[in-house]
Amino acid sequence: MSLFNVYPLFDITPAFAKDVFVYDTNGTEYLDLYGGHAVISIGHSHPHYVQRITEQLQKIGFYSNAIQNPLQVDLATKLGQLSDCNDYQLFLCNSGAEANENALKLASFYTNKRKVLAFKNGFHGRTSAAVAATDNPKIIAPINAQQAVDFVALGDIEQVEIILQKGETCAVIVEHIQGVGGLDEMSMVFYTAVAKLCKKYNTLYIADEVQSGFGRTGDFFAFQKHGIVPDIISMAKGMGNGFPVGGILIHPNLEATFGMLGTTFGGNHLACVATLAVLETLEKEALMEHAKKMSSHFIKKVQSLPKLKNTKGRGLMLGLEFEFPIADLRKALIYEHHIFTGSSKNPNLLRILPPLTIQKEHIDHFMDALHQELKKA
Repeated sequence: MSLFNVYPLFDITPAFAKDVFVYDTNGTEYLDLYGGHAVISIGHSHPHYVQRITEQLQKIGFYSNAIQNPLQVDLATKLGQLSDCNDYQLFLCNSGAEANENALKLASFYTNKRKVLAFKNGFHGRTSAAVAATDNPKIIAPINAQQAVDFVALGDIEQVEIILQKGETCAVIVEHIQGVGGLDEMSMVFYTAVAKLCKKYNTLYIADEVQSGFGRTGDFFAFQKHGIVPDIISMAKGMGNGFPVGGILIHPNLEATFGMLGTTFGGNHLACVATLAVLETLEKEALMEHAKKMSSHFIKKVQSLPKLKNTKGRGLMLGLEFEFPIADLRKALIYEHHIFTGSSKNPNLLRILPPLTIQKEHIDHFMDALHQELKKA
């Protein structure tokens, strides 16, 4: 049997990882500035994380949601405290795509509408409605295209109102910092205006925090800088530090009805413990504040880079936009300097999404490698 190839692969086979480093089968050490698509939040194989999961697995790893699971209550309590979203309700699932799928489904349930407004260059996942709400025709199959979605340029508030005033839209879904699209972020004025229009036209506001949540931007959620109170918040990636887990936070104004949502694996014992370990480490090691400090150091260091057009993002969700396509630069970084970085829909943008445990010396090492390669470009 062969594998169904869906990604172009680098010729590297990881054997183990520790904190901000990944080691391949040849023993080569790689500095991880990408975190496996922003998934690794508290560092690879963090001792507390490993201990918590190991201890739980020795007790019970899984049972269905047909029985009580006190770990879910513990998780909801801790998440509410650290995120400052105590009054929200938690639904746990398995991935970011599933989180957005459930968020969109809820919006349709509550408003009795079926259309969605999404933004160009957004990415919301690879399940049915999430794919349809993603601005990438290459991944939208005919079955997904049945979902009615209006795409608007990020920042075009006039077009947002033109669409919402028709009264057909159940939800606006927005990344407060676009990930795959290229780290674009609008002003507080724009997001506040969108939220007001949602209230005016009985449309739910979904904040997609799948990539930007769990401290990556220096705030727990990226939307918090913009003063928004979303109806639904989706999350995943850094939530489990590599363990498959996702979820949505639902505003208390939206009442749950049995049968609305369901899941077999969501909120299982191991997933809850993995997320609790992440939350406990974020708090104990003050990683959100650390992310802000490392971001400041990073931004200061990039000022001296030649051929740099722009720096985008916030915290440790950053993008370096150069005057040229970065595909060859990215290959040189991984094969010659042993540094993982990411790409985006913007061919000139190098994406930086390291574990939140990164230190100044790691950033400096990356900058030295960049300077070496940019001299050749």
